[in-house]
Amino acid sequence: MSAERDPDAALMLRVKQGDMQAFADLVDKYKQAVMNLANRMLRDATEAEDLSQMVFVQVFKSAHRYKVSSKFSTWLFTIARNLCLNEIRRRSRHPTDSLEARSSEPGEPPAPQFEDKAVVSPPDRLLHGELEAKIQQALAELPEKQRLAILLCRQEDFSYEDIARVLGSSVSATKSLIYRGRETLKQKLKPYLESGAWKDAG
Repeated sequence: MSAERDPDAALMLRVKQGDMQAFADLVDKYKQAVMNLANRMLRDATEAEDLSQMVFVQVFKSAHRYKVSSKFSTWLFTIARNLCLNEIRRRSRHPTDSLEARSSEPGEPPAPQFEDKAVVSPPDRLLHGELEAKIQQALAELPEKQRLAILLCRQEDFSYEDIARVLGSSVSATKSLIYRGRETLKQKLKPYLESGAWKDAG
C-alpha cells in the first residue's frame, strides 16, 4: 500500500510533518465512523464521544511513528479497537463505573444513536429506528470479537483482509467470526422479523 494509492495515508504523512489542516481533514472524514463504532461497542453515547476523541489524540501522538504499511483506515480502526476493548475490560473490573446500567433502566429513554443521514418518512423512520434498536441489542449480546468483526464489515471499503488486520486474526478466522456472528444475529432477529415481536433467542 502506497501513499499514492491511499489519499488518507498521504494526508497522514502530512500530519507527520506537522500539517494541522491535514489532521483536521482526517478527523472530519472519520470522526462519525469512529464514534458509531465506539457507540455500538460501548453502548453509551457519551463514553463513545470521549473515546473517539481519545482515538484521534492517539493518532496525533503516534504520527511520528506512522508508516504506510496498510490503508490509513485500517490503522485508525485498529487504534479504535484497542481503546474500545481496553474500556470494556476496565468496565468488567469496575462495573459500577459504567453508565450503561443507568442508561438501560426500565422507563428511561434509550441512549441516543448516531443516525445515518438518510431521508425517510416519519413512519419509515420509526420502523427503521425500532429495527435498528433490536439489531443493536442483538449485536451487544455477541462476543466482543464477533461484534467488532460485524461492525467493521459494515464499513463499506473494508475487505476481509482489512478486517483481519484490525482484529489481529487470519482471514479465515475473520470470515468464520463474521459468519458465526451473522448466523447468531439472524436467529435473534428472526422472531422479530417474522412477527414484529421481540423474543429472547436463548
